[in-house]
Amino acid sequence: MVAPSNNSGLRIVVLLCVAEVLGMTGFSTYPALLAPLREAWGMSGTEAGLIGGVFFAGYMAAVPLLSGLTDRIDARRVYACSTLLSAGGTLGFGLAAGGVWSACLYQAIAGAGLAGTYMPGLKALTDRVDGPLQSRFIAFYTSSFGIGASASLLLGGWIEARLDWEWAFVLCSGGPLLSAALVLRALAPVAPAPLPQARRPLFELRPVLAERATLGYVLGYAAHSWELFGLRAWMVAFIAFAYALSPGANIPWAPAAAAAAINLLGIPASIFGNEIAGRIGRRRYIVAVMAASAVLACLAGFAGPLAWWLALLLVALHFIAVMADSAALTAGLVATTPPMKRGATLAVYSFFGFGAGFLGPLAFGLVFDLVGGEGALAWGLAFASLGVGCACAPLAVWLTQRKEAT
Repeated sequence: MVAPSNNSGLRIVVLLCVAEVLGMTGFSTYPALLAPLREAWGMSGTEAGLIGGVFFAGYMAAVPLLSGLTDRIDARRVYACSTLLSAGGTLGFGLAAGGVWSACLYQAIAGAGLAGTYMPGLKALTDRVDGPLQSRFIAFYTSSFGIGASASLLLGGWIEARLDWEWAFVLCSGGPLLSAALVLRALAPVAPAPLPQARRPLFELRPVLAERATLGYVLGYAAHSWELFGLRAWMVAFIAFAYALSPGANIPWAPAAAAAAINLLGIPASIFGNEIAGRIGRRRYIVAVMAASAVLACLAGFAGPLAWWLALLLVALHFIAVMADSAALTAGLVATTPPMKRGATLAVYSFFGFGAGFLGPLAFGLVFDLVGGEGALAWGLAFASLGVGCACAPLAVWLTQRKEAT
């Protein structure tokens, strides 16, 4: 494959970033509406966390097939077909979900759709853009996930306030279809890198994890995802809790809007984090950021009763720390993986990362219930459970011993 010009590469990454944002319109609809849905369905914290986490269980189940396929067929085709799952799961939630188990079903379907768009979108990018700017373009792409999450929070909260929660899901289901149309229309087909003569299975754990550098990034991404998706699943509900403790305060943002703004802070954190990591060394940078994130998780969770603005500030700082290693992890993985193995490697990477993304929100809800289900202590210890994932950082450093290209 001949690398395109810088201008062509920038056009491709912008196109895929826009498609990613459109494809994620239903991604944060459930977290945006967690508080009213908990009340409407009488859910415990564990049940609420299960619904939030099962989205990523659907992702985990589908990513071995959908991401692995991109080593054999053009990733844009996998991407376009998968948007039907995203749209169908979100639409089904709005039309038919009436409790925990039906909600879990539709969340899992929507999660499977994301499995066929997020990493296959990255594969579509790396198949078309090579050279010294590839790491930077990967950072742009992975950071646009935060734009999609923020837009989904805003859109879901805005629609629910004017119509109801069912309409929020129904209307948010249209974005993935627009995303498919954009990718098929504007992204030129390309043949994937040739495979070895003996075809490998679509999903192979052992060969991928046998590479020490790869294993380090996989475990680091799992730690990152545990914290990130647990925080995203519960952020709006926690902000609403902090607001409720200051009933007379003049608060300028609704909980969903505040969470959306915080999510946007992850974009520069991820992009600049990747630049810094490339200069000082990825392993050293990732460990320092994860340590800071673990501390901030504990501080943020106990800030709710102190002041609403302090809770927002600490949640924002925590989110920045969580996102600061996101692009560095993914760019490092891509840099250590040969092109003909990237689809399979990204499948394993996503499998472990989004598997941890399923467990993070669920663990948060379990801790929340075990401590009483309400109040400052429950929120504080539930947030602290997110920081546990950062204990994997020293292990990731030890495993990532191969000299990396920066």
